[in-house]
Amino acid sequence: MACLNTAGRGQMNSVQDSRIAKTKLFFEQRFDFLAKLSKEITSSIKSATKKGMQAVFRPNLTSDIAWEDIINEDGVNLFEKHSSTQFYDYTKSFKRMKAFLNGELPSNYHLTFSCSESNEKIAQLVLQMGGNVAVVFRNQLPETWNGYQVVDGDESDLRFLDKRGVVVGLIEKGLAKKDETGFVKEGVSS
Repeated sequence: MACLNTAGRGQMNSVQDSRIAKTKLFFEQRFDFLAKLSKEITSSIKSATKKGMQAVFRPNLTSDIAWEDIINEDGVNLFEKHSSTQFYDYTKSFKRMKAFLNGELPSNYHLTFSCSESNEKIAQLVLQMGGNVAVVFRNQLPETWNGYQVVDGDESDLRFLDKRGVVVGLIEKGLAKKDETGFVKEGVSS
């Protein structure tokens, strides 16, 4: 509950209703969902190009879907369909993170591991393997976390631009401000 779902506009009923409708479409009419998503991506790319910008996409916001395994009607995944487009996500799946670090995921898809109240040892393992780990801190970012440099993840969400082997520090937002589960770490260098 303390994660991103209730941060920012996520608190609004209309946003929650839209997320529910999209989730239902994804599970009940997968090919229709994928066709709509692809159309939205293509439209966003065209719009960004007209403005002299580059569109990048984060398919998981409040989910942890293995998009690399989701195949559309044409027999390809999202990253193959839009092979010249950068995608990125956060994940709590060690299996997916390990596959990313081993170069087994599409080259246009970047993952950052998400530390939670129950996976801190796995997060440390990901750091040892050269991966990046997002950690939510209370009030302020420390310079280091478990001996690893902390970079300001609130400055930009473009995780694929981060150097490898760093902690992506985020300041708590939404319901995370009231978290007492251990999801939010105290901002002290360690």
